Amino acid sequence: MDKNVIREALERHWRASDANDSDLEHDIHRQGAVLEYQQSGERIRGHDNIQASRVAQPNAKRFKVQRVVGAGDLWITESVLTYDGRPSYSVSILEILDGRVARETQYFREPFKPGASRAHLVERMG
Repeated sequence: MDKNVIREALERHWRASDANDSDLEHDIHRQGAVLEYQQSGERIRGHDNIQASRVAQPNAKRFKVQRVVGAGDLWITESVLTYDGRPSYSVSILEILDGRVARETQYFREPFKPGASRAHLVERMG
C-alpha cells in the first residue's frame, strides 16, 4: 500500500484521537486488531474492545503528534499525550495489514528533568 495513504490514515487517526472522535479514531483498526500497553501489561483484542476501552478512559486527553515514520507494514508515531493537563511522551508501534492497524503497541513516559552530569553535552529541545 502507498506510504502516503498510510501516513494520511495515521494522521487522521491521531487528529480524531485529539478531538475525542471515537468512531473516526478507531476506524483505522482491523476487526481482529490487538492493542498492548507494555507498562501495565494489558492486551486488548478486537476493534470493539479497543474502542470500548478508550471510550471508558475517564481522563480528559489531548494528542500532539511529534513525528510519524514508517514504511511498508511497520509505522511508528511519537507524540505527547496529555491526560488532565499532565503530559506523557508516547511511542506507538503500529503494524499495518491491508491498510489497517493489526497490532498497536504503546509505550508511555512522563517527562523528567535533564541530568546535570550531561548538561555540557546536550542541546535543550524545548
